[in-house]
Amino acid sequence: MEVTDALQRYAEKKVEKLGRYFNNLKSAVVTQSTLRNWHIVEVSLDGDGVVLRGEERSDNMYASIDAVVEKLESQVKRFKGKLIDRSHLEAPRESISEEEPDEAVEADGEQQLPQIVRTKRFPIKPMTPEEASLEMEMLNHDFFVFRNGDTDAVNVVYKRQDGNYGLLEPEL
Repeated sequence: MEVTDALQRYAEKKVEKLGRYFNNLKSAVVTQSTLRNWHIVEVSLDGDGVVLRGEERSDNMYASIDAVVEKLESQVKRFKGKLIDRSHLEAPRESISEEEPDEAVEADGEQQLPQIVRTKRFPIKPMTPEEASLEMEMLNHDFFVFRNGDTDAVNVVYKRQDGNYGLLEPEL
């Protein structure tokens, strides 16, 4: 979508306020898009050795910006102490290749099978499951892939429905 100057200034003004929570904010990336009737705003902040990400959608782009900034501010406040304690952690870098998903139903009315529409690549660094769960929460994801520093195996930490975490350790 084409972003107007007013919309860009509004987003910049709102996201700049999040910078006060970081000692060293390296980057803030704001992506605005539309899908059908939804106005989607995604913000990624890279600072103090962590990456925080938030996404919101609504029927109004300004409301989406407000909501995602509010969400990220809540995340930063919740993890501020942990961010300072763990500033030595290197944030995972993601490279994203994404295409818009096609309509779920073909023209003749038949249901399409699910397709892979997004691929993420990121370096896996050694950490403890506790550090991985913190990274997962800061990224606002439901799971996180990492290399276990104790076993040197690739593990997955995930959020369970009861609010606790689970750890997947593959047997080789």
